Amino acid sequence: MSNTQLARPPYDPELVGAVGPFPSAVTDAASFQAFRESPALGLAELEPLFRQHRLEYSEVVAPGPRGDVILGVLRPAGTAGEALPVLYDIHGGGMVFGDRFTSFMPEVLEWSAEFRMVIVSPEYGLAPEVPAPGGALDCFAGLKWVAEHADELGIDASRIIVGGASGGGGLAASVGLLARDHSGPSLLAQMLLCPQLEDRHQTVSSRQFSAETGAIDPWPRETNAFAWEQLLGAGHAEREVDIYSSPARATDLSGLAQTYIDCGGNEVFRDADVAYASLLWESGVSTELHVWPGGFHGFDMLSPAAPVSHDARAARVKWLRRVLDAAAPAAG
Repeated sequence: MSNTQLARPPYDPELVGAVGPFPSAVTDAASFQAFRESPALGLAELEPLFRQHRLEYSEVVAPGPRGDVILGVLRPAGTAGEALPVLYDIHGGGMVFGDRFTSFMPEVLEWSAEFRMVIVSPEYGLAPEVPAPGGALDCFAGLKWVAEHADELGIDASRIIVGGASGGGGLAASVGLLARDHSGPSLLAQMLLCPQLEDRHQTVSSRQFSAETGAIDPWPRETNAFAWEQLLGAGHAEREVDIYSSPARATDLSGLAQTYIDCGGNEVFRDADVAYASLLWESGVSTELHVWPGGFHGFDMLSPAAPVSHDARAARVKWLRRVLDAAAPAAG
């Protein structure tokens, strides 16, 4: 069956009706460079949002395998002297776009304020300048530094959650594997939002949602394939690739922290994300999985008012509350 003949579940009409046409798929060097050069939010644009949520921003530097790794740190105001939980939040962008400020989405700022949680976002190397697993190793170096300097940062090293969305979710999975295989740091949980885990494009969903099929998606198969080629080089699907570069290549996920995974029912990453959750269960890891019907990649950010977007954000908050409440220090 060709791509154009594949059946495809319907999109949620409230999601589709709330967004305009997506830009053309990034499939070559010219479109890639144009996308990289498009305007992005920086610290100046984000500072009013930080003040609105009563959050204080600072930066620290951790030694990494290729040099310094800058870590952006958000902390609820008035919490000096407290040891707070931390979300080590790795920014998205397919591991080829973005920067540390990309992590500071409104939802993440709300979590920091609501849960009195520190947010740390690492500035990792992007492909093709830094091929995989370079970005994952940068992120892991930053995580180790955070755990080792918990007192200095005012965090509780027993309450570290690693998370990220899209490419950041894939890197969060890689960091979880690196932490397991290198004896720490110990993680309380990992939060993988529409994670980019699989480089081989062998799943049904990777064929259903492409520019060729007319799929409505900001990250179709063609863009995903281009990003993975920047990360791993041509012919990667036929080569052996390490699990820190492509976590879906792992066959044993035992020993990982409790995990939250979500994705849209109408996105390229769907089947690989579901398979990763299934392998986590098979490996004995407590895992919560949500596949939101009719949702394209990043639907809740692009169409935040839609009911399914509200449900997706609410589910994340409920999971975070359960995880953090269970790990809270005893009163007294």
